[in-house]
Amino acid sequence: MFFKKNKDEKENENLIKISALLIHAAKIDQDFSHKEVEIIKQTLIKIGAKNEDLEKIIENAKKVEEDSNQILNFTKEVKNMDEENKIKIIEALWQIIYSNNEADIYETSLMRRLGGLLYIDSKTMGDIKSKIKEKKPQ
Repeated sequence: MFFKKNKDEKENENLIKISALLIHAAKIDQDFSHKEVEIIKQTLIKIGAKNEDLEKIIENAKKVEEDSNQILNFTKEVKNMDEENKIKIIEALWQIIYSNNEADIYETSLMRRLGGLLYIDSKTMGDIKSKIKEKKPQ
Protein backbone atom coordinates (compact mmCIF):
# COMPACT_ATOMS: atom_id res chain seq x y z
CA MET A 1 0.00 0.00 0.00
CA PHE A 2 1.26 3.48 -0.88
CA PHE A 3 1.34 6.15 1.82
CA LYS A 4 1.70 9.78 0.88
CA LYS A 5 4.25 11.63 2.99
CA ASN A 6 3.21 14.86 4.59
CA LYS A 7 5.19 18.06 4.05
CA ASP A 8 7.08 17.80 7.38
CA GLU A 9 8.16 14.20 6.68
CA LYS A 10 9.46 15.15 3.21
CA GLU A 11 11.23 18.21 4.60
CA ASN A 12 12.85 16.13 7.36
CA GLU A 13 14.00 13.58 4.75
CA ASN A 14 15.73 16.41 2.89
CA LEU A 15 17.27 17.71 6.12
CA ILE A 16 18.52 14.21 6.94
CA LYS A 17 20.31 14.00 3.58
CA ILE A 18 21.79 17.48 4.01
CA SER A 19 22.89 16.53 7.55
CA ALA A 20 24.46 13.34 6.20
CA LEU A 21 26.58 15.45 3.85
CA LEU A 22 27.67 17.68 6.75
CA ILE A 23 28.42 14.62 8.89
CA HIS A 24 30.43 13.11 6.04
CA ALA A 25 32.57 16.25 5.93
CA ALA A 26 32.96 16.16 9.71
CA LYS A 27 34.06 12.52 9.72
CA ILE A 28 36.46 12.70 6.77
CA ASP A 29 39.38 13.68 9.04
CA GLN A 30 38.54 10.83 11.47
CA ASP A 31 37.65 13.33 14.22
CA PHE A 32 33.89 13.91 14.53
CA SER A 33 33.74 16.40 17.39
CA HIS A 34 31.00 17.95 19.53
CA LYS A 35 31.93 21.31 17.98
CA GLU A 36 31.11 19.92 14.54
CA VAL A 37 27.75 18.58 15.76
CA GLU A 38 26.92 22.06 17.04
CA ILE A 39 27.78 23.59 13.66
CA ILE A 40 25.48 21.05 12.01
CA LYS A 41 22.64 21.84 14.43
CA GLN A 42 22.99 25.60 13.90
CA THR A 43 23.02 25.11 10.13
CA LEU A 44 19.88 22.99 10.25
CA ILE A 45 18.10 25.70 12.21
CA LYS A 46 19.26 28.32 9.69
CA ILE A 47 17.72 26.33 6.83
CA GLY A 48 14.42 25.69 8.57
CA ALA A 49 14.70 22.70 10.90
CA LYS A 50 12.68 22.76 14.09
CA ASN A 51 14.62 22.62 17.37
CA GLU A 52 12.62 19.63 18.58
CA ASP A 53 13.54 17.64 15.43
CA LEU A 54 17.31 18.22 15.55
CA GLU A 55 18.38 15.14 17.53
CA LYS A 56 16.21 12.80 15.45
CA ILE A 57 17.43 14.33 12.17
CA ILE A 58 21.08 13.99 13.20
CA GLU A 59 20.68 10.41 14.47
CA ASN A 60 18.98 9.39 11.21
CA ALA A 61 21.61 11.27 9.19
CA LYS A 62 24.42 9.38 10.96
CA LYS A 63 22.83 6.08 9.88
CA VAL A 64 22.29 7.30 6.32
CA GLU A 65 25.89 8.54 6.09
CA GLU A 66 27.27 5.25 7.45
CA ASP A 67 25.18 3.20 5.02
CA SER A 68 26.14 5.23 1.96
CA ASN A 69 29.27 4.83 -0.12
CA GLN A 70 28.86 8.00 -2.17
CA ILE A 71 28.00 11.64 -1.58
CA LEU A 72 25.79 12.02 -4.66
CA ASN A 73 22.75 10.93 -2.64
CA PHE A 74 23.28 13.90 -0.33
CA THR A 75 24.27 16.57 -2.83
CA LYS A 76 21.02 16.37 -4.79
CA GLU A 77 19.09 17.98 -1.94
CA VAL A 78 21.59 20.82 -1.63
CA LYS A 79 21.74 21.32 -5.41
CA ASN A 80 17.97 21.89 -5.44
CA MET A 81 18.10 24.56 -2.73
CA ASP A 82 17.89 28.27 -3.40
CA GLU A 83 21.23 30.07 -3.67
CA GLU A 84 21.02 31.61 -0.18
CA ASN A 85 20.57 28.25 1.56
CA LYS A 86 23.15 26.59 -0.67
CA ILE A 87 25.68 29.21 0.50
CA LYS A 88 24.71 28.48 4.14
CA ILE A 89 25.53 24.81 3.56
CA ILE A 90 28.89 25.63 1.94
CA GLU A 91 29.70 27.96 4.84
CA ALA A 92 28.83 25.18 7.30
CA LEU A 93 31.03 22.71 5.42
CA TRP A 94 33.99 25.09 5.64
CA GLN A 95 33.23 25.78 9.33
CA ILE A 96 33.26 22.05 10.00
CA ILE A 97 36.52 21.61 8.13
CA TYR A 98 38.20 24.52 9.94
CA SER A 99 36.71 23.68 13.36
CA ASN A 100 40.11 22.19 14.23
CA ASN A 101 41.94 25.15 12.59
CA GLU A 102 43.28 23.20 9.61
CA ALA A 103 42.14 21.48 6.44
CA ASP A 104 43.77 18.26 5.33
CA ILE A 105 44.04 17.02 1.74
CA TYR A 106 40.93 14.85 2.07
CA GLU A 107 38.82 17.77 3.27
CA THR A 108 40.02 20.15 0.57
CA SER A 109 39.51 17.44 -2.05
CA LEU A 110 35.94 16.93 -0.80
CA MET A 111 35.23 20.65 -1.09
CA ARG A 112 36.60 20.77 -4.65
CA ARG A 113 34.33 17.87 -5.60
CA LEU A 114 31.35 19.46 -3.86
CA GLY A 115 31.95 22.75 -5.65
CA GLY A 116 31.53 20.95 -8.96
CA LEU A 117 28.61 18.79 -7.86
CA LEU A 118 26.72 21.76 -6.42
CA TYR A 119 27.55 24.12 -9.29
CA ILE A 120 29.40 26.58 -7.07
CA ASP A 121 32.13 28.40 -8.99
CA SER A 122 35.65 28.34 -7.61
CA LYS A 123 35.68 32.08 -6.85
CA THR A 124 32.58 31.77 -4.66
CA MET A 125 34.03 28.69 -2.94
CA GLY A 126 37.30 30.55 -2.35
CA ASP A 127 35.51 33.63 -1.01
CA ILE A 128 33.47 31.53 1.45
CA LYS A 129 36.58 29.62 2.52
CA SER A 130 38.47 32.88 3.13
CA LYS A 131 35.56 34.35 5.08
CA ILE A 132 35.38 31.29 7.36
CA LYS A 133 39.17 31.14 7.85
CA GLU A 134 39.25 34.83 8.83
CA LYS A 135 36.63 34.22 11.53
CA LYS A 136 38.56 31.33 13.11
CA PRO A 137 40.75 32.14 16.13
CA GLN A 138 44.31 31.02 15.54
